[in-house]
Amino acid sequence: MDKKKHTGFVSLISSNLLFIYFKKKEERRKKKKKIHKEKKIQKNKIKKMSNRNNYNDSESDSEEATRDDDGMKWISWFCGLKGNEFFCEVDEEYIKDDFNLTGLRSIVPNYEYAIDLILDNENLDDLSEEQREIIESAADFLYGLIHARFILTHRGMSAMAEKFRNVDFGRCPRVLCNGANVLPIGQTDQPRINTVKIFCPKCEDIYYPRLRRHSNIDGAYFGTTFAHLLLQTCPELLPPKPTKTYVPRIYGFKIHPSARIRQEERAKQIREQNRRKLSKQMNKKKKKRTRN
Repeated sequence: MDKKKHTGFVSLISSNLLFIYFKKKEERRKKKKKIHKEKKIQKNKIKKMSNRNNYNDSESDSEEATRDDDGMKWISWFCGLKGNEFFCEVDEEYIKDDFNLTGLRSIVPNYEYAIDLILDNENLDDLSEEQREIIESAADFLYGLIHARFILTHRGMSAMAEKFRNVDFGRCPRVLCNGANVLPIGQTDQPRINTVKIFCPKCEDIYYPRLRRHSNIDGAYFGTTFAHLLLQTCPELLPPKPTKTYVPRIYGFKIHPSARIRQEERAKQIREQNRRKLSKQMNKKKKKRTRN
């Protein structure tokens, strides 16, 4: 009888120990799962933040909404916004000189309000949100047009040359330029026609900016003259011409120029065949419609 009690007691203890063991094991498993889940969430957050900073700047630039009332000038605030890295700070003395702004009054809507906002003479607190947006948009437009004129002056070119040395405008995407510094340039001096491009002084060609947040800037804010005038004024900024050019090869052999001519002729024939097929299909559809 005592032996049976003893064996029963032992089995009870062993079952309790097993229960505790499996319970702790389950707790450890849940804890590991929770830690793994938290790490995954954190990793996704970091990935989203990095993607937002690199590619989705046009959507993520919520910081442009507010300006601290700590004495920061509108011009400094505007140039410090993400996406406005191509702009330099225009001197207030230049803006206050009416001669420098000749002809802009007729181009910019709400000119008086815009110039007062740029020079921190205008308080928008009493205006509605819609009115504030209109005046802020006019101020952005006016500042861009003033900027295009200012960077052609000695002080403006000095400020832009410093940004060029600091690679604020980026590097040439062409491989054989070996990351040469670039300058912002417009394809026209007329506003609201083309966006800003980057000009490489090494290969002397223009490209789209690398970051999407720069692709919405008006090219007229930099104009067609600035980049070339800066390099003429500061020849030390001009890089040496590229010594290498890309040579197409197939299995290590250069492609003869005559091959390009044959390719173009063949492509022309294919386009003509496709055009004829399309016209035949259109004629068949028209005939079916007329029958019906």
